[in-house]
Order: sequence, then C-alpha cells, then structure tokens
Amino acid sequence: MTARNIFVTGPPRCGKSTLIEKLILRIEKPMTGFFTREIKEKGRRIGFSITTLDGKKGVLAHENMKSRFRVGKYGVNLEDIDQIAVPSMLPAKPDEIVVIDEVGKMECFSLLFRQTLMKILDSDHQVIGSIAQKGDRFIQKIKARDDVLLANMSEKNRDTPELFSLLLSALHYN
Repeated sequence: MTARNIFVTGPPRCGKSTLIEKLILRIEKPMTGFFTREIKEKGRRIGFSITTLDGKKGVLAHENMKSRFRVGKYGVNLEDIDQIAVPSMLPAKPDEIVVIDEVGKMECFSLLFRQTLMKILDSDHQVIGSIAQKGDRFIQKIKARDDVLLANMSEKNRDTPELFSLLLSALHYN
C-alpha cells in the first residue's frame, strides 16, 4: 500500500505546523481541517487555540480552564475539539485533503476526534498533519499504519529543502 496520509513528527516547537502550512500553500486542491496555535500573554504561553481552514476559532486548552482532562497545567476543552476541530475534519468534496494539526494528547482526549480521525484515515481522502512524537497506543497505531508516511522533523532538518521535497513528492506535487 502506498502512503496516502502524511504526518510530520518531532519535538515540540521544531516547526511542524510551519512546514505543514508551507506544504498546503503549494497544493491546489480543496482542503479542510484545522491548526493549533499557542495562545500567549505578555510573551508567556497560557494555552492553545484551534483555527479551522475556513476561519472558525476555539480554545483547545488553557491554564485557566476547569476540566477533568489536563495536560500539565492546561485544562483541555473537549467542547471546542468536538464542535470546531472535528467538524472541520469532515470533507465536503470527494478530492478534499484533510489537514490535522495535530494528533496529540490533548486532541485524543476526545472520543469523537479519535473516531473521526480513524474514519478519515480509512477513507479515500488524503491527510496531511502533525502527530505527537511520543504518545499512547492510539498515536503509535496511527504512526504504524501502512498508508502513513511519517516524516521525522528536528531543528536540524526543518529548513532543509530535502524534507520539503520529500513531502511534496509524497503528495505528488513536486
């Protein structure tokens, strides 16, 4: 089976999201999905946001959020994952590419997110995303799929043309 789904992995803040953004700017196909971003206040990270490709916004996690789901000091907002991120993962057109930034511990607290991700990976739609370097059995299972190309990114290779070219050719856009 050929790798239809492409995931970038690497340590936090190595540039995975930036690389995915550069990739999708080069592709002339319809896309749907979401990005996560840091929320900063006075230069200090206080949480993470969700922004869909069609402009919807939500909060993924925040240090002031009350939630029984926590990663470090951040309370995870399952409601925005389920009502903003997950719907953005559902393609409306047959050839639509699904962008998922990222498949990580926070997102995976949502059963709906995990179920939707598996349905999309099993579909004919191509996925471009980032995935946690470390993770539970669910994350490891995705990384081990036959239809997944897993690109390891680091601060050393993040600006190399070879990594970008490898991913573009995997997407059939070289």
